Amino acid sequence: MNILPTRLTLNRAEGARRYLMAAPPAAGKRGLVVLLHGAGASAAQVLGQAFPPSPLSVWLDIAAREGLVVIAPDADKGGWSDCYASEARVARKDDVAFIGALIDHAISAHDVDPGRVYLMGVSRGGWMAYAVATELPHKLAAFSVVLAGMPLPGRGKEPTVPLPALIFGCTADPLIYYHGGKPWYALGFAEPVRGIEASVRAWRELAGLSDQPDVKKLPVSDARTSVTRHMWGDAADGMQVGLYRIDGAGHAEPSRLKRYPRFIKWLTGLQNADLEVAEAAWDFFREKRTKDCC
Repeated sequence: MNILPTRLTLNRAEGARRYLMAAPPAAGKRGLVVLLHGAGASAAQVLGQAFPPSPLSVWLDIAAREGLVVIAPDADKGGWSDCYASEARVARKDDVAFIGALIDHAISAHDVDPGRVYLMGVSRGGWMAYAVATELPHKLAAFSVVLAGMPLPGRGKEPTVPLPALIFGCTADPLIYYHGGKPWYALGFAEPVRGIEASVRAWRELAGLSDQPDVKKLPVSDARTSVTRHMWGDAADGMQVGLYRIDGAGHAEPSRLKRYPRFIKWLTGLQNADLEVAEAAWDFFREKRTKDCC
């Protein structure tokens, strides 16, 4: 079944905020997936309604198949007030509160199960996802971040409540370095980031999980890139923290179905095709539930 997102608005202190929602018919309460776009992109792009269609747009197919509600908010002017945002910036545009309000509205108006709310962000949307997971953990059953490391210790708020977390990182990412820091050419326009594996470790240690993961190497479709999945925690319906390490790939979400054009990959680096990023996230989310809810 093909479902098209609906354009909607939610009134906030800073004005009307725009978002897209896809809500296929389903019996009973439905799970919710909130998708956060990257810098310079939009809700339309992340849901495949604008060029270039994002690999996260595969969530529309998953929603139709699994009876999920999918919401993609727009950051609007100036981008997200993410985990790097100053208090003054957040006072002008509180995007954590906006996403929290979207979740509450979906629960009250669209038959969403409050125990099955999931969040996924890419690039700067990943920084936004870290902010929401840190400040509103009680609203989430699990979250996922693609191509984004956390702020360095002391630069932003640290999480204090464990959550199931799935993080995807590419070792040849030229924009957000896998091992942390920042590109020299970013000058004063970007903050140094924590490495992907250090970000994973922060959530793993907070959850009290063993440092011995289950490791799985995925079949390789192109010898230039490869994927290794690390998973801490055994129970699919319990506390888990996962890492997909994508060797040789750049700042592009892995996907078989949604391939970026060559001129974009000249800027971002290679795009891996060994897995479908949205399907991998759904496999991780599927059995997760909010503890206090269900």
